Amino acid sequence: QVQLVESGGGLVQPGDSLRLSCTTSRDPFIFYAMGWFRQVPGKEREFVSAITWNAGSTIYTDSVKGRFTISRDDDKNTVYLQMGSLKPEDTAVYYCAGGRSFGSRENQYIYWGQGTQVTVSA
Repeated sequence: QVQLVESGGGLVQPGDSLRLSCTTSRDPFIFYAMGWFRQVPGKEREFVSAITWNAGSTIYTDSVKGRFTISRDDDKNTVYLQMGSLKPEDTAVYYCAGGRSFGSRENQYIYWGQGTQVTVSA
């Protein structure tokens, strides 16, 4: 059984920064890639960013480019999502996921965390 555990969510003000973490319970190299998605109630879950474990290739959705950075720490089995210049529209539950292919589609990811709430409000 593989578990992904997110942490780091919270309530912040517009313009603030926040770092999300996702730790895997097993050797992360069982995944080719790790992704971050987010979901607002009543809307479909949307892709945010992804990274490959080996080469560290990254992709981002257009709305977060230049503001968010995804990274990984192999020693800690952890993927991070550093979020900066946060906006109210970034408010969502953020999920991390592990998959065996690299991309932005949900069906490329097999294992999912439970989610962590990020709220950006003045």
